Amino acid sequence: MKEEKIIEVRRLSAGYAGRAILSDVSFDVRQGEIFIILGGSGSGKSTLLKNMIGLYPAMSGEVLIRGENMIGAVGAVRERLLRQFGVMYQGGALFGSMTLAENVALPLEECTRLPREARALLARLKLQQVGLGQFADYLPSETSGGMVKRAAVARAMALDPGILFLDEPSAGLDPITSAELDELIRALSRDYGITFVIASHELASVYAIGDRAILLENGGIAAEGSPVQLRDNPPNNYVRAFFRREPERARAA
Repeated sequence: MKEEKIIEVRRLSAGYAGRAILSDVSFDVRQGEIFIILGGSGSGKSTLLKNMIGLYPAMSGEVLIRGENMIGAVGAVRERLLRQFGVMYQGGALFGSMTLAENVALPLEECTRLPREARALLARLKLQQVGLGQFADYLPSETSGGMVKRAAVARAMALDPGILFLDEPSAGLDPITSAELDELIRALSRDYGITFVIASHELASVYAIGDRAILLENGGIAAEGSPVQLRDNPPNNYVRAFFRREPERARAA
């Protein structure tokens, strides 16, 4: 049973230019689980994720990673917290002029004192873990969208963090490639005990991999639980409409 809290979000409010998109949001992420952040367009999924990793400054609240607050962390504390997680951004965000191996080696170059040969070896090992060992010397433009996403996961894993944040990993992928990425995420969670926090709206992937999910609506959490449970036993009309892909007019039915 996965019970240990590895991330605790407490009364987090976040937004832009003084306008709150999320208000007083609280939830926990447990060690080793695949946790999904769901919501419609503009609901704040990516905003929440980016505040959790300290990319944007929160308006108020706390994001505790193994008991230390990411919000407002500076200096050595912030550096220590950043080393505990990796991030895969939407679209992969690889550098087009660099090979897959060079992209994966970037965190090693920036955050370690390993010699070039060791960094190159570790980058290739990470690519092997995601099934791309033979494509290490390819440029992103020479690979498929699914391979770019896998390489981005490998880069997020470069420093061996215990937590991976993924922003819309299945976006733009065909159903078969998306299923293969789901399989990779499940395998990494199972084989290495990695905790995943994934912002997504791809319900097929959510049902396939999600241990637990929150659904955002109107700046807060509309529901929390297993994706399948939320689909089969929705607590309100909005949750039912979202998980069963019903049109707007069905909410009042």
